[in-house]
Amino acid sequence: MGRRATNRSEWPALYSFVVSRLAISLLAVSFLAIFTTFARGASGDAPEITYRTATAEVRLTFSATDQRGHAIRTLGPRDFAVVDRDDVVRNFQSFARTEWAKLDLTMLVDASESVAPHYKQEIADALRLISQVEKTPDDESSVITFHRLQPALICPENCRASLVVNQISDVPANGLTPLFDGIVFAADLTSRSADLHTRKVLVLFSDGEDTISRHSAADAVAAALARDVQIYAVDLNPSGHSSEGTFLLQKLASATGGRYFTVGQGADKVYDAVLEDFHASYAVTYKLPGHAAGFHSVRILPTHNLGLHFHCRSGYEYSGRRN
Repeated sequence: MGRRATNRSEWPALYSFVVSRLAISLLAVSFLAIFTTFARGASGDAPEITYRTATAEVRLTFSATDQRGHAIRTLGPRDFAVVDRDDVVRNFQSFARTEWAKLDLTMLVDASESVAPHYKQEIADALRLISQVEKTPDDESSVITFHRLQPALICPENCRASLVVNQISDVPANGLTPLFDGIVFAADLTSRSADLHTRKVLVLFSDGEDTISRHSAADAVAAALARDVQIYAVDLNPSGHSSEGTFLLQKLASATGGRYFTVGQGADKVYDAVLEDFHASYAVTYKLPGHAAGFHSVRILPTHNLGLHFHCRSGYEYSGRRN
């Protein structure tokens, strides 16, 4: 029996049938190609894609002093523990002496009316500090005053006592006290240096009073922490006189890893402490204990010698994002 001739009226149906069978065949080929690719990946013939999540790491720089206030130069990793929020950290990723290459020292001088009785001594101590920094050509010093409405930059980066004496002496001690604005201004000034090997120190001469700042005390601390600036506070209040200003200066120094002094201790004492911490500070790193976003408070405590006192920043901000 011969093959039946196809009627022209049947062509549309036949065309649809052929196209559908061709589509099914192509789909089968594509599925086979995909399956083969996956099979090769499983057998190791093709490279695999690996997703990695880096572990967050915390880095702290700090110094340690004994009961007499002298820097400890022989500290070991077993001599302390870090308390990160509520977690006690003893296993560190690394521990080493810091190798600072340069000192960037900024003096923030209170020139408001409340410090008028001690203003001459304040100026003399600031000039004494500048003359000490002059002995090391690689280091830098700046002078900022604050009174009335806002802080003022007297001398940037490369100050010399002979050049500053007239400028700072001509600034009268009067007006209101923008202390917190002065700290934020000084912290922003230090941000010009992004060198990780430069230690940034702010020596603050003040009685701790603030009467007109737009910023708060918390803003001042946050600005110093963000720029990794240590505040060495020189209290212009009479020695032995307890005041809110004294308490504030102590908190500013403690929160930023600096130190606190009374005006009677003198500029040489302050500079010796800055140099001690410059030559005898440490850096420790450890895995982030938890991934909760927000501010992580940090303390360093002694494990053996309870007479040790540690100077480090009060904490760090963590965004909660894992890299």
